[in-house]
Amino acid sequence: MPKILIATGNKGKLLEIQALLKDPGLTLLLPSELGIQLNVEENGSTYETNAAVKAMAFACTSGLLSLADDSGLEVDALGGLPGVRSARFSPLADANDADRRRYLLERLAGIPRPWTARFHCTVALARADGKLRFAHGECQGEIIPEERGQNGFGYDPIFLFPELGHTMAELSMEEKNQLSHRARAVQAARPILLELLEG
Repeated sequence: MPKILIATGNKGKLLEIQALLKDPGLTLLLPSELGIQLNVEENGSTYETNAAVKAMAFACTSGLLSLADDSGLEVDALGGLPGVRSARFSPLADANDADRRRYLLERLAGIPRPWTARFHCTVALARADGKLRFAHGECQGEIIPEERGQNGFGYDPIFLFPELGHTMAELSMEEKNQLSHRARAVQAARPILLELLEG
């Protein structure tokens, strides 16, 4: 059975990607199951660069087809920030998700709403022989000043789908995996993944 390594240690991402790639014909492996501990520096200027360096590092270490992603929140009122720096947006050295959300809202204070925004995700699929392919996904919404919902992670509690009246964090995993940027990128990556597995 074909094996795919999910190249991330982020528990939220792991759960989403595992649910999206659930397939009786595939074996999904986590780095921890193979005893792999890599700390890949994500300091690229694009989502593609960060996703590629992660996927290739795990593919070369494991010898397996590896899937990594890089994603970010792009807020129009901030000129597309935090973007590729979404996970490192807060000036606090040891910032957590709540710190990053708080800092984003501080930056938006005084700017008229709605604060339109989008989540972007780039998935990289890499083989140990150097073969590398990408897939992308986006979802549109807006930032709201109060946190809502207990599901998800990152900026999910303040990212609203206006047409649904719910934040990303108020959606179930099933709902999120129909609408999210990561869901769209992983679905777009499926045919590429199968192509790379076949050679």
